[in-house]
Amino acid sequence: MNPLAAPNHKEEFKLKDTKPQLGERWPHGGPRGGGGWISSERATSTYDLVEQMFYLYVRVVKAKDLPTNPVTGSCDPYVEVKVGNYKGTTKHFEKKTNPEWNKVFAFSKEKIQSSIVEVFVREKEMVGRDDYIGKVVFDMHEVPTRVPPDSPLAPQWYRLEDRRGDSKVKGEVMVAVWMGTQADEAFPEAIHSDAASLEGEGVFSVRSKVYVSPKLWYLRVNVIEAQDVEPDDKSSLPQAFVKAQVGHQVLKTKLCPTPTINPMWNEDLIFVAAEPFEEQLVLTVENKVSPAKDEVMGRINLPLHIFERRLDHRPVHSKWFNLEKFGFGALEGDRRHEHKFSSRVHLRVCLEGAYHVLDESTLYISDTRPTARQLWKHPIGILEVGILSAQGLLPMKTKDGKGTTDAYCVAKYGLKWVRTRTIIGSFNPKWNEQYTWEVYDPCTVITLGVFDNRHLGGNEKPAAGGGTRVDSRIGKVRIRLSTLETDKIYTHSYPLLVLQPSGLKKMGEVQLAVRFTCLSLANMIYLYGHPLLPKMHYLHPFTVNQLDSLRYQAMNIVAVRLGRAEPPLRKEVVEYMLDVDSHMWSMRRSKANFFRIVSLFSGVITISKWLGEVCKWKNPVTTVLVHVLFFILICYPELILPTIFLYMFLIGIWNYRLRPRHPPHMDTKLSWAEAVHPDELDEEFDTFPTSKQQDVVKMRYDRLRSVAGRIQTVVGDMATQGERFQALLSWRDPRATSLFVLICLIAAVALYITPFKIIALITGLFWLRHPRFRSKMPSVPNNFFRRLPSRADSML
Repeated sequence: MNPLAAPNHKEEFKLKDTKPQLGERWPHGGPRGGGGWISSERATSTYDLVEQMFYLYVRVVKAKDLPTNPVTGSCDPYVEVKVGNYKGTTKHFEKKTNPEWNKVFAFSKEKIQSSIVEVFVREKEMVGRDDYIGKVVFDMHEVPTRVPPDSPLAPQWYRLEDRRGDSKVKGEVMVAVWMGTQADEAFPEAIHSDAASLEGEGVFSVRSKVYVSPKLWYLRVNVIEAQDVEPDDKSSLPQAFVKAQVGHQVLKTKLCPTPTINPMWNEDLIFVAAEPFEEQLVLTVENKVSPAKDEVMGRINLPLHIFERRLDHRPVHSKWFNLEKFGFGALEGDRRHEHKFSSRVHLRVCLEGAYHVLDESTLYISDTRPTARQLWKHPIGILEVGILSAQGLLPMKTKDGKGTTDAYCVAKYGLKWVRTRTIIGSFNPKWNEQYTWEVYDPCTVITLGVFDNRHLGGNEKPAAGGGTRVDSRIGKVRIRLSTLETDKIYTHSYPLLVLQPSGLKKMGEVQLAVRFTCLSLANMIYLYGHPLLPKMHYLHPFTVNQLDSLRYQAMNIVAVRLGRAEPPLRKEVVEYMLDVDSHMWSMRRSKANFFRIVSLFSGVITISKWLGEVCKWKNPVTTVLVHVLFFILICYPELILPTIFLYMFLIGIWNYRLRPRHPPHMDTKLSWAEAVHPDELDEEFDTFPTSKQQDVVKMRYDRLRSVAGRIQTVVGDMATQGERFQALLSWRDPRATSLFVLICLIAAVALYITPFKIIALITGLFWLRHPRFRSKMPSVPNNFFRRLPSRADSML
């Protein structure tokens, strides 16, 4: 046992129920829609899953007729908005008496201790203090309240006053001041009072944003053959292969088995490409001169948009492409740059639109739609998530000698990523932001991560002493939609758990409100009998190695594209959300998967023990009843199957009382994170390849980890299958269990009515049916089973 895992941690690592005050409320008390002159069953606002936060908004639009400085003869104005101890400043303009700023400042109402709002217009000076031009003062009690969907408050011109406020001075400023909530249109772009000191990049990196993953395609390049390829050495036949490159992805065909100038390969090379297609397909036909030397015999660059987009498995027409051959050598002079079309290559290339490009693990998949939009079905539900707050976050870095954390939350579901605003210098940040996603499949997972922002432009230093500017992981939460009841609001506080080289650490808690609304129950039930992924994944599947490689390439493309947004969603954030390192070997994970299987077999062991007790007559009454049942089933074998189904129906109904009341979360005991040995942690956080000294040990150690990683995956898959059997009657997925219990009842009744011999005959004939009557697509029971949730969702 790890001494770091204290007994009192067990409660800390569990989910907690919370009772937040959700929904909009009128500024002076009372819930909106809860009586009075507006009443409805459900608040019409889109902000009904978050706690309402009031803000004082000050919009500074522009100024006019500002006086010039008598010394310099010019005016370099800027505006300072001050509310008590908080202030915000606009940028200054050089030599401009009619500047336009159009900036909005937001001051949290709970932090305001002043009764007035002061808007100062000042002039920037190079030396000494700033010059005062004039001010406008607003009484907090007179500030109007705006409740969306009211139109925005119109800004007005105000004459500037002198320092004492006794008389007016030259110049006017256009300002609007109102009290609103985070539902206000001005909220996303507002400069918050706690972030007013930031400059440059930091101003943009604290705002909330929505990102969209790039549209990914699989590019299938079928290299058929080449003709008339010429090596530099004309006396020998080339042993050719083709190298294809798209961006940073490079794949090669096998060597043509016989040396010839007309080589044949007929090999498929699969790449991942993202719209808009910026990269080209670069093909080179090369000759294997020696094990260490390859000679280029011809090349061609092809833009990706010229290729056909395939929406099914119908074959694509092949084409011949002329290869460009470059001459080399000093004697040829300027002819080196001329193209010689001496050979050509035969290709069949298409962009696959009927596959779903996997950029995340299938265990935690959040989207199953094919690439081509024409193949999308209608959404079956709406997912709404209110990201409320976090509590008890640990200091992630030091600033001015004190520990601090600048936390933000990222949520990923389908193609849509959301990022909340960064709350600066708070261990208990309150975001209260709500986001919505369309749901196309209930058997999907939303992932939320909390991070510390290291890109605010200050003098922050990591608390651990490292000097890298990388956003730190605070923790992650996964929620499987099929485990949620429809139209129910789940409000829980999730512990943020991170495994570190020193052991498992709780970094704080994040409070969420989640609601899954069903748009079409019939469509949802219909989906349970269909494959999770588009049908092309089953008609023309990829190999396991191809899937691993393609997923890695897809993750890289998504990370690069989101890193180019403004503000960027950084690579370390995207990789953590997509579980980039989940395939690495870990003694802890292997042990956890082994004990998942052991716990599954414990039920079988319990039944065998019970049968042993029956045989030993430990309880005579039970043994006599088993004898009676045994004789009945021997005399009437047709009762065996309906009795089993009836028992499962009754067990399912009985287990309804014990159904889980909250979404599953990271289970530290299941993950063996509490009792992990320090040496195993050292191995888990070791680099790959290992950083050990001896060369032989390094080679063997890496090989062991690679093989053991595959074994770990297989063991985990076995555990997943067994846990799906348990999920049939456990009500973890309420709709799936309801369907199965209903099917059990229908099957029990049908099997009671139908003679057993007919059932046995039909079953045998169906099992022995001819291949032409078999489909490549998985059967309905198989599809239903694959959609059932497993405890993999709770694995850390």
